Amino acid sequence: MKNLSIPGVMLMALFAFNSCEDQKAGSDPEKVTLNTSLDSLSYSIGISIGSNMNQQGLDSLDVDLVAAAMRASIQGDTNVLINMQEAGQYIQNQMQAATQRQQESSRHEGQAFLEDNRQKEDVQVTASGLQYKIMEEGSGARPGANDTVRVHYEGRLTDGKVFDSSIERGEPAQFPVNGVIPGWTEALKLMKEGAKWQLYIPSDLAYGERGAGADIPPHSVLIFDVELLKVIPGE
Repeated sequence: MKNLSIPGVMLMALFAFNSCEDQKAGSDPEKVTLNTSLDSLSYSIGISIGSNMNQQGLDSLDVDLVAAAMRASIQGDTNVLINMQEAGQYIQNQMQAATQRQQESSRHEGQAFLEDNRQKEDVQVTASGLQYKIMEEGSGARPGANDTVRVHYEGRLTDGKVFDSSIERGEPAQFPVNGVIPGWTEALKLMKEGAKWQLYIPSDLAYGERGAGADIPPHSVLIFDVELLKVIPGE
């Protein structure tokens, strides 16, 4: 979950103040009219804030309370129910708790997926917990720890969302065997040139509780289709 930026908070305050000032646009989209550039700016800010709140997982907020508190703050009303310091701490605590709940849910979902997947007849499991399915055996060289490999691959989450694909780019990737996540390194050492495998990598053999950018959430199990095209011996 992302933290709200200062500009984001200011925009929220501006939107809330304007919406409480005269409510000339109303809450019914069919009654909204944008007659001036300020109207269009106000509406655009509202759309931006609403989208941001959804992305933050805050779609169940009481918008009336948000607007009332912001208007009071903007107008300098000192008779508020929660002061600025308390509000900041409360928001931080709630967002941290929401992040922890989300991560815990992801961890349990990943464990359930792996437990179900390992029961499949054609899936093999290593001592580390790496799971893989052999699509094609391959017959060439097997890479060592100091070698470099050239591969085609596609990576996705357990919900099917693709986050990286050399196949889509139309160009194989090349990297050291020991220069990738542990699940990849382990699998590559077991493969031979020409092999095509499907990997199911537990989060502790991938990006763990950190995740990777916006595309790979914390505790994500990763699925890769991997074709080992060539082994380039290390020096």
